[in-house]
Formats: sequence, structure tokens, C-alpha cells
Amino acid sequence: QLLSEMDGFDTGRGIVILAATNRPEILDPALLRAGRFDRQVLVDRPDRSGRVAIIKVHSKKVTLATDVDIEQLAALTPGFSGADLANLVNEAALLATRRGADAVAMEDFNNAIERIVAGLEKRSRLLNVKEREVVAFHEMGHALVAMALPGIDPVHKISIIPRGIGALGYTIQRPTEDRYLMTREELENKMAVLLGGRAAELLVFEEISTGAADDLDKATDIARNMVTRFGMYEQLGQMTYEEPRSTFLGEAGLNLAPRQYSEETAREIDCAVRELTAQAREKALQILRANRAKLEDGARRLLAKETLLAEELPQPEPWTPVQQS
Repeated sequence: QLLSEMDGFDTGRGIVILAATNRPEILDPALLRAGRFDRQVLVDRPDRSGRVAIIKVHSKKVTLATDVDIEQLAALTPGFSGADLANLVNEAALLATRRGADAVAMEDFNNAIERIVAGLEKRSRLLNVKEREVVAFHEMGHALVAMALPGIDPVHKISIIPRGIGALGYTIQRPTEDRYLMTREELENKMAVLLGGRAAELLVFEEISTGAADDLDKATDIARNMVTRFGMYEQLGQMTYEEPRSTFLGEAGLNLAPRQYSEETAREIDCAVRELTAQAREKALQILRANRAKLEDGARRLLAKETLLAEELPQPEPWTPVQQS
């Protein structure tokens, strides 16, 4: 009916039809052909300059302290949408109000970013002594591996205060710039950082816990994309084996295309993913073995203070590929 109505418009009447959707992948191709919705305008997440402009708009309704740097806020919020930035200003204003301040300070914005990224603090979630120790070494493992590897977002803060639904601790890294491309080495290093927590548990306690479940999920996802979408595994060639899947409202897996490769290739893909994640874990273990004393010292300090900022963290020795031998 929509197509019929659009075909019935007199092109000389000056009528312009606009439409918007969050699901362009499910539109009927007939809607997008020339003469119908033939001009498509992508409204993507804002870049750094866009975030600066959006924060300025929303911050007009609050009083900012002199230490607030909007350029720095924009640098700290890559991937935030306009709604996320509006929420950030509101959260920061609420935090400033709760502490009885006359203006919103940079500290309020930093705390608001943590709330949005990691969730609310759950100080009522009490961990026993052993669990706190495991979480402390886990988070310090993430931090030391991240600081030792090149091309990784700098560590801003680590904490063993539970947040959100399931996080018993967290390590916050702050990007210094927007990134649109990543090399194979950067992806491998990112996997090593994700597996740094489990590597620390294995190194110190010679045991592993369920605390790395989310890390394993993310690392496996990176490895599978490297193999099946980015052509970053030499033995499988420069080919793609899977199309990106829609995850709208949790619908991932409902519209999967049929597999276009053999059982033998599927086995090779599984082996390649296993190999990449194993290499990433070994890299994390090498870094932590070389910095064992700093891992122990940092974890003890974290247990004592619960939260450590970047300047309070021990600095590990930079990792180089030579150490792999």
C-alpha cells in the first residue's frame, strides 16, 4: 500500500517524503529503488567534534565548574550516542547535587561515565576474603597486561567494588582517540588484555574461577571474527565465512544465513579460534610472569584501597615479541 501511494504522487507538487528506521537491513528492496526512498542519510554515532557540540547543548542547563573540559569529556566518550551524552550530563548533575555542590565538576562527569559504562556500585554485595583476593589479582592482571602492550587504550582506574548486575570488579580503559580500523596485532593484544585476569588467577592461585566468563565471551568473539570475517588467519586464506549477524533486541541467531562451508572447514575454524585464544592467554601469562612482583604488590594495594587510579598502579616492563621464545 505504501509503494502504491508513493507511486501515485504527482512529482510536480513539491511533496517530499521522509522516513526513518533503526532496521535498514530488513527493508524491502523495492522501498529503496530509484524514485522511492532513493537517498539514504546515515545518522551514525557522533565523532569527537559531534560529541563536543552535543555536550555543549546539554550542559547549557547545568552550571559547570571551571575544571570541566568539554574537549576532554568528548575524548573520554567514544561510541556514546546523543542520548548517552544527555544521560551523562544528567547523571553528573545528580551526583553534584547529592554532594551539595553549586556546580558540576569534572569528577562528577568521571563518576557518571563509570556509572554508565560499569553500572551502579553494589557495596551491599559482600565478598568473602578469598573472593576479594581473587578479584583483586584478576583486575590487576587486566591492568598490567594492558599497560605492557602497545596500541592498547590506557588504563584509567581499577576497582574491586562490585558494580552493575554481575561485575565483581572492573578495569576502566579510556581511549585517547576515535578508532575506525584495527590491525591484527592490536586485536591479538586486546584478546591478551581480556584474558589477563584469568591468566593472573592461574599464575597466582593455580586455579581458575567463573569470574572470567564475560572476558572469555569477548575474546572468543574477537578471535572468531578474525578468522571468519577479517581474513586474519593465514591457513584459511583471505575469505569470509560468516556474515555479520543482527543483534537487535536480542534477536541474534534468528536470521542466520545457511552455512556456506564444509564440516572440515568448520573444524578448521574452531581450531583456529582455539589457537588464537591460547596464544593470547600465553602472551598474558608471559607478561605477568615477568612482572610477578608488581602483580603481587598491586593486588595488595588494591585490596587495601579498593580503587586505584592510573598514577597509583605499578608500571610493568613493556612486552616485546622477543620474549615469546
